[in-house]
Amino acid sequence: MLSQRGRYALKALINLARSDGAAHQVSGISAEENIPRKFLEAIMSDLRRAGLVDSARGKTGGYRLARPADLITFGEVIRLTDGPLALVPCVSRNFYKRCDDCVDEATCTLRRVLGRVRNEASEILDQTTLSDALRAGPTAPLFGVGISEAVGDL
Repeated sequence: MLSQRGRYALKALINLARSDGAAHQVSGISAEENIPRKFLEAIMSDLRRAGLVDSARGKTGGYRLARPADLITFGEVIRLTDGPLALVPCVSRNFYKRCDDCVDEATCTLRRVLGRVRNEASEILDQTTLSDALRAGPTAPLFGVGISEAVGDL
């Protein structure tokens, strides 16, 4: 399940993507997105260290996206905030670790099923950018549609 940190990071980045390059202060993002300010400050600091946002100090300072919104994917943000997308470590591409209780990975039924889940989730999250989310808008279908129908042509 997506953590609150991950949800807030995505909401803050989408807020910045809407601004077309204008700097936004944490207090403004916090109020607009209903995110606790202190928690958002910590999240924005992590996003800055990861190269997703730039910051400027001063009266006209704030945060802005470090890259265009069409180059920042949901998968990248979620891995940064929450770690691997995989439900078990043996199917993770970036954080692989053999399961302690597994006798044979090649014949493990759980690994096969959860690997498919990881692949599908990764395909959607790694192909969906902040721009895609903004284009889809609030009326986009939620369930029962394929990725191209949910976020448009990628």
